[in-house]
Amino acid sequence: MKTLDSNKKYQNFVDEKSPNSPILKNCFNAFWVGGLICIIGQLIFDYCIFRGFSKDLAGSVVSISLIFISAFLTALNLFNRIGKFAGAGSLIPITGFANSIISPAMEYKSEGYVMGVGAKMFTVAGPVLVYGICSSVIVGIAYLIFNTQAILLI
Repeated sequence: MKTLDSNKKYQNFVDEKSPNSPILKNCFNAFWVGGLICIIGQLIFDYCIFRGFSKDLAGSVVSISLIFISAFLTALNLFNRIGKFAGAGSLIPITGFANSIISPAMEYKSEGYVMGVGAKMFTVAGPVLVYGICSSVIVGIAYLIFNTQAILLI
C-alpha cells in the first residue's frame, strides 16, 4: 500500500515539473516544414524535367540535392535548429537520414578518420541500413520463390 502511495506522489511530482507539450503547434510546425522540404524537392524535380532530364534522372538529382542541402545545413549547425522547431517534419524525409549520418561523423572527427568518422558515422543510421538491406533480401527471395514467372525465367 505504501509503494502505491509513493508511486502516486512521484507521478504527481513528475506531472508538476514536466512542461506541457503544445501538441497542436508541434504537429502544425512538423506539417509545414515537412511540406516545405517536399516543395523544394518538387521544384528541383520540375527544374530538371524542364532542362530535359528523364524522370529517373530527375528523381536522382532531387535525392542527391536534398541530401547535400541537409548535410550542408548540418555542418553549419542549422539543421539541428530546424529539427528542434519542426520535429519529425524535418526528420522523416531523406534529409533526416542524411543528418543522422553526418552528425556523428562530425562529432567524432577528432578521433580520426578511421576510428572516429568511419567507425561512428553509422551509429544512428547503421541499424536502419542493416534491417533495410536484410528485409529487402528476404522479400526478394520470397518474391523469387512465390512468383512462378520469375522461376520460369531462371
